[in-house]
Amino acid sequence: MNIGQKILFELKKEISELEYERYIKKLVYHTKQSRSNIVYFSAPNMIIAKWVKTKYTEKIAHLFELENEIKPHIEITVGAQKSQNNLPVIKNVHEKNSSKSTYLNPSLTFESFIVGDSNQFAYTTAKSVAEKPGKQYNPLFIYGGVGLGKTHLLQAIGNYHINLGKTVIYTTLEQFMNSFTSHLRSQTMDRFRDKFRECDLLLIDDIQFLSRKEQTQEEFFHTFNELYNTNKQIVITADRAPNKIAGLVDRLKSRFEWGLMADIQPPGLETKIAIIQKKCELDGIELTSEIIHFIATHMGDNIREIEGTIIKLNALSNMLNQEITLDFAQNAIKDQLKEKRDNITIDDIVKIVSHELNVKPSDIKSKKRTKIVVDARRTAIYLARNLTPNSMPQIALYFGMKDHTAISHAMKKINEIINNDENFKVLLEELSNKIHSDKQNT
Repeated sequence: MNIGQKILFELKKEISELEYERYIKKLVYHTKQSRSNIVYFSAPNMIIAKWVKTKYTEKIAHLFELENEIKPHIEITVGAQKSQNNLPVIKNVHEKNSSKSTYLNPSLTFESFIVGDSNQFAYTTAKSVAEKPGKQYNPLFIYGGVGLGKTHLLQAIGNYHINLGKTVIYTTLEQFMNSFTSHLRSQTMDRFRDKFRECDLLLIDDIQFLSRKEQTQEEFFHTFNELYNTNKQIVITADRAPNKIAGLVDRLKSRFEWGLMADIQPPGLETKIAIIQKKCELDGIELTSEIIHFIATHMGDNIREIEGTIIKLNALSNMLNQEITLDFAQNAIKDQLKEKRDNITIDDIVKIVSHELNVKPSDIKSKKRTKIVVDARRTAIYLARNLTPNSMPQIALYFGMKDHTAISHAMKKINEIINNDENFKVLLEELSNKIHSDKQNT
């Protein structure tokens, strides 16, 4: 039994028999192509490949880490094309210099990145760095919340240079630390330094995890200086700006600010819709505009989570042989929506509604009957009913109303407005989007 088979056998103990038989059992581990930092499996078709990628890759990577002390990237290919020995043909995007280049996802390019107001600056600067590395913006420091596209831009820069035959090192900070610790233990630091200091581009993901790692910070400081002094491009991502990373030594913070810092904000509704449409186009998935709007409005701002939701819907549709309708989509992701609903409070909603509609929060909760206050109150009630787990009596109590019948009347009235006013419908979607964004970033 090879290590891949052993890992899948361990996974079998943690999942249902049905899931194992339907998905995991059909994976084939490829010993020759796999390395300590990247592992290749193939699946018999795209549906199983996507399903495994969405649901199991993190767990599989963890099991490999328990076995080898190194957490690899898990790549699931589709075994449609066969080589002479009946194994799937797996293209290595680093064939030109495989000993000094690390794994990049070839689908993460500038062409596949959806640009909107929230990420325009980061996209433009990343593209500029790709075209003129080591010149104007060195280092480039991209920061923002989880799942907003930082890794996509980081790897887009890498893929641009891989295609030019350059030596690119892409690594997460966790992988950098694991490699550092391993080489330090085995007294092979020369090999470690050769790897990270003799590249054309160094791309580091999630640098915030360098916090309070004093020995690793010291090594990274010297690696940074070596690359910078030889005009080699450094690109770094984090979930916050350098001065917000606690436990980071001042000299590293200073160097991270030498070049250019570009932040990525949560995407607006239009950008999320465009991202979903692009994902559907690339994967050949058909979703109606109504379903796309539903996902964009209710699934928050994490683009990876949104893409995973689309893959899940498509996989379920194929397995159950059912068309993806709005009811189908709502039922398929109801657990995810419930989790998001549980995290949102009526206070969160009133805060956003009062700010966007220019009405005091106290007025919304008062008994004032001016049109602007009534409209804001109805809007808040509608969103509270749809975005929180609160019952109508609980919402009535919050707004100081007599009982749940007042909430029912408000819901009926606002549904009438929605049916007759497309602009108001769009406003509700925008407010819902802002509420999710605000909650995710607090």
